[in-house]
Amino acid sequence: MVLAIVLTRPGGGGTAAADEIIRDPVNSAGEAPYTPPSTDTEAPPKEPPAPPATNLNGDDSGVYGGTQQTASCNVEKQIGYLSKDPAKNSAFASVLGITSAQVPGYLRSLTPLRLSYDTRVTNHGYKNGASTEYQSVLQAGTAVLVDDHGVPRVRCACGNPLQTPKEVKGGARMTGPKWSGFQPTRIVEVRPSVTVINVFIVFDPHRKDWFERKPGDHHGRHDKKVPPPPPVTRPPTSPKTSSPSTGVSPQKPCPPPAQPSPGSSSPCPPTSPSSESPSSNSPSSESPSSESPSSKSPSSESSSETPASGSSAPESPSTGSSAALKPDASNSSSTPVSPATSSASTS
Repeated sequence: MVLAIVLTRPGGGGTAAADEIIRDPVNSAGEAPYTPPSTDTEAPPKEPPAPPATNLNGDDSGVYGGTQQTASCNVEKQIGYLSKDPAKNSAFASVLGITSAQVPGYLRSLTPLRLSYDTRVTNHGYKNGASTEYQSVLQAGTAVLVDDHGVPRVRCACGNPLQTPKEVKGGARMTGPKWSGFQPTRIVEVRPSVTVINVFIVFDPHRKDWFERKPGDHHGRHDKKVPPPPPVTRPPTSPKTSSPSTGVSPQKPCPPPAQPSPGSSSPCPPTSPSSESPSSNSPSSESPSSESPSSKSPSSESSSETPASGSSAPESPSTGSSAALKPDASNSSSTPVSPATSSASTS
């Protein structure tokens, strides 16, 4: 007997099938947002750059974008929304593996940034007094709050808590509105950095230059312009040890602190994005990347994944991602698309 597994769609009374990934545009709040938006409406980038790989680390240069000395989210406004509704605050905390009392300090430890690429996440809505869960793709340019291991944890347009994406077995059907430049092969996943991030190296798509932002800087007051960093590269990996969708070996991160705060310490030694090995190519200041991922065939072996509990601590990096994407429900004539894979190429 085959059991049909469904996840509650965030609002509207419908359901999202287990093989469904919902597209969430930049300024869309979704059907059952946790809170009103804590960010200003902003147009998404006209032509997002092609990512250097489909699995990126949170400390990779250019994973996040933004405008120098301008915050993408209002953290205090987000805290105020949740503090006014204890039940919602409790549900929000349970998703992120913290207590209700830790929510204000946790949010203040996060850094407001914007996604540089269309990014897969496990999203959550709030309906009938409880948190719902669904897989989604957030459009490049989406405002998020990022933890000190570089993982997006809150979507500012709706206040939804976020987790790393879960594997969608048996293929994935993309639903929701499409946006200009959307390509399934350019969807990325962000894995936690191995060590705590001391500074984010951010690309400004409007000025076409780079700047650094310190973790927990909610206003961008300490932003500083920096030279273009070396392109992000990934070494070749054995197919037997690689992720089914990306060809990149999963890494086990150092666990983040149980009660994060802007000044909290970590058992891991700090690192700086500048410690990446320089590429032989000269860095470019035009965009984080200029070429699409390699078409290297992924491994036929799928890595197992234990679903994250709603009350667990922030999870480890995803070892599996979406499998081959099925056509949109609205376009039955579409050809199934294979997921992107990464290779040892530079931007």
